[in-house]
Amino acid sequence: MGLAIISSDEAINCLNAAIDIYTDMGRFTIAAKHHITIAEIYETELVDIEKVGANTMDNPLLKYSAKDYFFKAALCHFIVDELNAKLALEKYEEMFPAFTDSRECKLLKKLLEAHEEQNSEAYTEAVKEFDSISRLDQWLTTMLLRIKKSIQGDGEGDGDLNLF
Repeated sequence: MGLAIISSDEAINCLNAAIDIYTDMGRFTIAAKHHITIAEIYETELVDIEKVGANTMDNPLLKYSAKDYFFKAALCHFIVDELNAKLALEKYEEMFPAFTDSRECKLLKKLLEAHEEQNSEAYTEAVKEFDSISRLDQWLTTMLLRIKKSIQGDGEGDGDLNLF
């Protein structure tokens, strides 16, 4: 039984389909693992593209999609712990400098700072500001809420599932 060789794009499309299915089922942990897998594919692609240098910024796939997957992968790392997220963020910025100027990267930095200071108000404010420009989908809302709950003393209501 031979292994089928598929393109990165095909793999990402399949993983995205799986993410949608698992998100609809409420299986956020496995969806998060798929986001990390996609980010790893982009990491590999970036390494390959750096060899032909000039194409990096001209490749729309990298320009727009990589940013989104690095953002989601960093959030997945954040759920594991703050240090994991910081290391992932540094790695993504180093690999893909355009990520540094993205709204997603700026949000991650604000969330890390708020988490470090155990400041749920600053965390909520950063999420609100981001959401006012780019609406949060169900997956992002769930992940951001999980991270918010890890801020000590964030006992707003009994089982209150409010991000804002």
